[in-house]
Amino acid sequence: MKSLNRSSRLRYRTDFQVWIRKSAAFMCMFVTLALSPMCQAQAQLQASNIDSTIEVARADMQAERTTIISAAMNFGDKDGAAFWPIYRQYERERSTLGDGRAAVVKEYMQKYPALTDTEAKLMAERMFDYDARLAALKLAYYKRFNKVLPALTVTKFFQLDRRVDLMMDMQIEASLPPLTQAQNASQGVSVGEPTQQ
Repeated sequence: MKSLNRSSRLRYRTDFQVWIRKSAAFMCMFVTLALSPMCQAQAQLQASNIDSTIEVARADMQAERTTIISAAMNFGDKDGAAFWPIYRQYERERSTLGDGRAAVVKEYMQKYPALTDTEAKLMAERMFDYDARLAALKLAYYKRFNKVLPALTVTKFFQLDRRVDLMMDMQIEASLPPLTQAQNASQGVSVGEPTQQ
């Protein structure tokens, strides 16, 4: 009788272990299938969050830029009337250029830390293009401002504009993950690590 009980218990234990394994496999499959749409939704939400974060940051920076310029330049009525319409045009064109820069920042944030050499190179080239186009825009507006304002006022504005650019660039750079931690996908090593020879 004892042996019958023992074999029943062994069979029960074996059946229970099989049931646990099947249940665990089923739960893993269920969780994977259930979370898949949630993960896709989260990825879309993250992309949308990046977009909204970038847009809010850009709007805040523009408001800060205008406030700083207004306070620092302290225009009289005549100079202010000449400056602000041209400045609004300048900022519209600058904002259009900034869309390209924001796209690079967004792409970097999405692809980090698995950024490939090719992607990094293309992003760098796009940023150099942005910098060159911004410099050309500033030069064009430097000439326009000089037609209606004294040269000292225009120079003061562009010096201030440059300082505001530097301050805002530092804010953007501080919010980005460091490139030195990115992984070179083709080699599986950190970009900041020297290669072994």
